[in-house]
Amino acid sequence: MLNLLNYLILCLWPLPVIVMAREVLIPVGVVLDLNSPIGSMANSCIWMAYHDFYKQHPRFQTRLDLRTRDSDRDTVTAAYAASDLIMKQKVKAITGPQTSEQTRYVINLGREYYVPIISFSATSPSLSPARTPIFIRTTQDDSSQVKAIAAVVEAYGWREVILIYENTEYGNGLIPHLIDALDAVDTKVPYRSVIDPNSEEPHILEELKRLKKKSTRVFLVHMTGEHGSKLFPAAEKVGMMSEGYGWVVTEGLSVELDPSAPERMDSMQGVLGVRPKVSNTERLEDLKKRWKALSLKENMKFDTHTMTLFGLWAYDTVWALAMAVENATNENQSDSLVSTILATKFPGLSGYFDLKGGQLEPSVVEVFNVIGHKERVIGYWSPERGLFRDDQSNVSQDKQRLRQPVWPGYTTDQPPKLRFMVAVRKGFTEFVKVESVFPSKATTISGFVVDVFLEALNALPFPVSYEFVPMEDYGALAWHLLNHYSCDAAVGDFTIVYNRTNYVDFTLPYLESGLSMVVSMKHDQRRNMWIFLKPLSWGLWLTTGAALFLTGFVVWFLEHRSNAAFRGTPDQQLGIVFWFSFSTLVFAHRERLVSNWSRFVLIVWVFAVLIITQSYTASLASMLTIESLRPEFIDMKEIKRNNYFVGYQNHSFAKTILTNQLGLSESQLKAYNTPEEYHEALSKGTNNGGVAAIIDESPYINVFLSKYDTGYAMVGPFYKTNGLAFAFPLKSPLVSYFSRAILNVIEDKDKFEGIKNKYFSTRIVSKDQSASNLDSQSLTVSSFAGLFIVTMIASFLSFSFYVFSLLYSQWSTLRSIHSEQTSFWSFWWFKLYSILIEKMVLNLQPTMDRNQSKVQPTRSLERNGASCTIDGIDNHSKTNYNHNDKANVVLLNEDC
Repeated sequence: MLNLLNYLILCLWPLPVIVMAREVLIPVGVVLDLNSPIGSMANSCIWMAYHDFYKQHPRFQTRLDLRTRDSDRDTVTAAYAASDLIMKQKVKAITGPQTSEQTRYVINLGREYYVPIISFSATSPSLSPARTPIFIRTTQDDSSQVKAIAAVVEAYGWREVILIYENTEYGNGLIPHLIDALDAVDTKVPYRSVIDPNSEEPHILEELKRLKKKSTRVFLVHMTGEHGSKLFPAAEKVGMMSEGYGWVVTEGLSVELDPSAPERMDSMQGVLGVRPKVSNTERLEDLKKRWKALSLKENMKFDTHTMTLFGLWAYDTVWALAMAVENATNENQSDSLVSTILATKFPGLSGYFDLKGGQLEPSVVEVFNVIGHKERVIGYWSPERGLFRDDQSNVSQDKQRLRQPVWPGYTTDQPPKLRFMVAVRKGFTEFVKVESVFPSKATTISGFVVDVFLEALNALPFPVSYEFVPMEDYGALAWHLLNHYSCDAAVGDFTIVYNRTNYVDFTLPYLESGLSMVVSMKHDQRRNMWIFLKPLSWGLWLTTGAALFLTGFVVWFLEHRSNAAFRGTPDQQLGIVFWFSFSTLVFAHRERLVSNWSRFVLIVWVFAVLIITQSYTASLASMLTIESLRPEFIDMKEIKRNNYFVGYQNHSFAKTILTNQLGLSESQLKAYNTPEEYHEALSKGTNNGGVAAIIDESPYINVFLSKYDTGYAMVGPFYKTNGLAFAFPLKSPLVSYFSRAILNVIEDKDKFEGIKNKYFSTRIVSKDQSASNLDSQSLTVSSFAGLFIVTMIASFLSFSFYVFSLLYSQWSTLRSIHSEQTSFWSFWWFKLYSILIEKMVLNLQPTMDRNQSKVQPTRSLERNGASCTIDGIDNHSKTNYNHNDKANVVLLNEDC
């Protein structure tokens, strides 16, 4: 068969091949799977290249002597054939083998005998020319396409992709590179499916059914055409080639590389793929025509009417090898042949032939979409430009950097079509509202939560195709997300609670929240006959009283020596102190002040009194006029102590808080769904089948109070939560993107406030605004601390300056007496004490006429120099007073 094919090629050529008389034949081995479509086509292309080359170069001194062996799709057979060619045929090089697995074994033989191995089809990255110098790859390795694939995945915003690949050298070699490239664009690979190359259809169907149960519906396939031809028909049978699924294939399954690809295109509708770009030239078109004519004439075993890239690479390989053999030196021909091939450059059919690092450099990659029986190119990728739509345009900056593809199911809706569960509520439809439209029976979903979610979707950096699925069973949210993988996210007003994080992942909160209590209002029973005491706290009452007494005492001390109005009996003096102090409260004091220090103290005190009395008046007026209602309960202790009934929102986590943390029994709890039910339960009260309070999150209470704004109040929050958020399955890669999108929406104040105002009549807040104004607080000491400090400083300064001036006026007399004292400080303490006692004694005596006194002086007071006789003291007494009494004498002399 092989000889017949070669004979036909020679006979069909229009011009005879000229053979020089002195040509040197260079034996070169060819190892191919001749019974495979690629092997058969590659062998034909090799012989066509052979005759084309020497037809154009008839005067070359060397000529390739091609010796072909069939590996029969077996690695051992390929190794044996290579061994035979090296050891018996003494070939100078081997081109092939066809698969990466076969090539690995043949490379080991070539390394041992230093025979170059030149492959145009072993594309696995695990075979590296850099590590094996005698290995030359006249094609690109598979890793050259991973960045293009990652760019496609990123362009469509796929955060999870399942890898499906064959368990061969070809399949396994690319996977690490694929995972690294996907990880670079933040796409995870949650599952990898490895298909054995010998697997039959039942095994493949079973594996695909297992994949269908996964939440990820985008698949990346890396297989050869031989094994891929089994996968896609099986996928079509299990319904995975329908709407909502996405498939991407590597270049091995492209029609440009697989001759049998047209046969399986019916089962690959909507698949995306990548492949190297080949420029269409006249020379290439001429070769394709001749190839088609040859295949029809030969009536080959395989229906390979399309020449693939493997055929072009095989064609260019023969040309490169023929050039290298001609230019290689005779000495050490293996070394010379390797270096000459690596240095060979020429315009080949597959592109410019230039080996860098022992293999062809990556070129522009085409992105194609299988539609009908064609692979329609929807864009390109290059290392310099990334994805772009055509050769002439610049890189597109929008999300659609590729033309619109047709996806599986013949739809333009991008897969996967994310399913977002929407929690249906019976009440509080301002948050989520699900309605059925008759007669079409279509479902409309709206509400504050839905609008925020849609704005977050628009803020994502990639397009998303989605559908809303109403979920009636609110309590089964975690079960749906975790066990059934029936949805990609849950849209609703879900509170972030720790125990829920065991089942779902939450985004950042879009609304603050906290547990609060709504109670009925009642008339303030505290407004009794003692309400006049409530404006000031007990501490402020006591402090004000102490300040009154201290101010009165300081004024009396400064005035009683020189002001007759502040003198009298001890009882009278004490009364004056209190009378003067309290009379200043209403500015009714009549006593005339003589001392400037007293006036200073009084000015400061009157200013303080003015502020305190005005504040007292305003606070009391507020209590008597505004505070007509107050909450019936202000904390949970009274409710718990009296075993009152408490309501909560159905399916809320509040039930757990009430029972586990607040210690309420379940018999005390009643579940409600709507604001109307809240109103009815609170109106009845705990003794008439209702409840004493409703425990719910503050956003819902605000909605309730906006509808029933009289007769109820919110108390709290008494339990802070982490807010309301959207829920995703555990480890969902979408969580981080939605969290950033939510931040984007919230930070746009105009947009976010516009959504709130659309659904809520009053602004939703998480803090208690209704209860804070219901319980007017008494004024405390801290409110007037600065005022009292100023008053005390004024009194202390006045008292201190007065005492200092008094001591200073007696300085000369005190110094003369100091000489008789043994201790300086004891003397001064004694003198200060004497002065104070003397002033108090003299001024506390009642004012009377001296003639009415029962004590008659023995002699009248006279001034003789520095001496003066003391009234009321006989001679005996005068002779017996000691030196310590001189202080009193000094003071009395001052009045003489």
